[in-house]
Amino acid sequence: MSRRFSPFSLDAINFLLADVRGAVGPYLNVFLVTQQHWSQSEVGLVTTVGGLLGLAVQTPIGAAIDETRAKRGVIVLALAVLAITAVVIFAWPTFWPVAIANSLMAIVGDVFGPAVAALTLGLFARQQLARRMGRNSAFDHAGNVAVALLAGAVGYAFSQRAVFLLVPVFALLTIIAVLSIPANAIDYNRARDLDSDAAKSPTGVAGYGILFKTRPLVIFGLCAMLFHFANAPLLPLVGQKLAAAYPAEATAMMSTCIVTAQVVMLPFALLVGRTADSWGRKPLFLVGFGILPLRAVLYTLSDNSFWLIGVQLLDGVGAGIFGALTPLVVADIMRGTGRYNLALGAIGTMVGIGASLSGLGAGVLVDYFGYSTTFLTLGAAALVAVIVFAMAMPETIEPETASPQSRVR
Repeated sequence: MSRRFSPFSLDAINFLLADVRGAVGPYLNVFLVTQQHWSQSEVGLVTTVGGLLGLAVQTPIGAAIDETRAKRGVIVLALAVLAITAVVIFAWPTFWPVAIANSLMAIVGDVFGPAVAALTLGLFARQQLARRMGRNSAFDHAGNVAVALLAGAVGYAFSQRAVFLLVPVFALLTIIAVLSIPANAIDYNRARDLDSDAAKSPTGVAGYGILFKTRPLVIFGLCAMLFHFANAPLLPLVGQKLAAAYPAEATAMMSTCIVTAQVVMLPFALLVGRTADSWGRKPLFLVGFGILPLRAVLYTLSDNSFWLIGVQLLDGVGAGIFGALTPLVVADIMRGTGRYNLALGAIGTMVGIGASLSGLGAGVLVDYFGYSTTFLTLGAAALVAVIVFAMAMPETIEPETASPQSRVR
């Protein structure tokens, strides 16, 4: 690691990026429906188009981040676009400006995950990576808690619309943090998970087909898709149950679920960073995957608000482990290929597909069979992920002397 590089710069990037993204997403739909009186179909069309565009470009963006040496510049550009689109929504909250702005937000939002992971790989040696990835995730969760509290305070003191002006403020602070990392502190071969020896060879960088030829990556992608297929609808469904039983306190209860889960994620992200090398990736991931079917079953046992919120805290365990370990496992699998960010983008696409498909499926199940059946069905999908991961996924941590070719199975 360069002597000129301060690890606190990366801490600030992760913390502030959570603030930039969190000051828009959760509040846009509520603002459009309650303050601008949009119809649900208009909101649904805007969010669906943005979501599909985000899914479509996620893997290509990962590939582009692998190719470019301007890792910092990519993040700065994405932040500038995000700031401008938030100002557009604040100033012109009508259909076409919001639709275009939301679509651009979805596209540039795909940049941050792989780009920050690439910076981390390029700044830290392999033996430091597990702790650093855990620390990245912890600061991200801390940022999510901070922006939830700050946005709530701004919305209460001024207006829901004013929340969007937080984005350019945090974007500027994040740009300062990004530019505080010297360009020459980044090892650009290591940032794409390419070994130095392989970088000297014209055939050192693997082709795009590596995504399908690497069996552990395919298995991990399928398990991640099932995990998020099962996980994504759980919080909205719990929110619906709470809103039906306690309409006056529904917003406060939902905020409590979100903030407390993020608070739980933080120490688990740090724990993963400290133990991933000694315990191995697979046992930790099995705990994270295994929490999900347990949560789904526990939701069916009571409609009491304290019970539902208490069970939701378990989301912090599973999501904390998943968020901290995913970039590390992908780095293990893709080591020496030069296609780390491509693979991370592909995993993000699989996650997005799973989360998108589950929204419709869960809604249909609730309409026809009720909440308990829906929770149990989602729990069954999560259990399949646990079984597949346990039986088919290898431990990805390998000795430092292992060759890149040995990791592509």
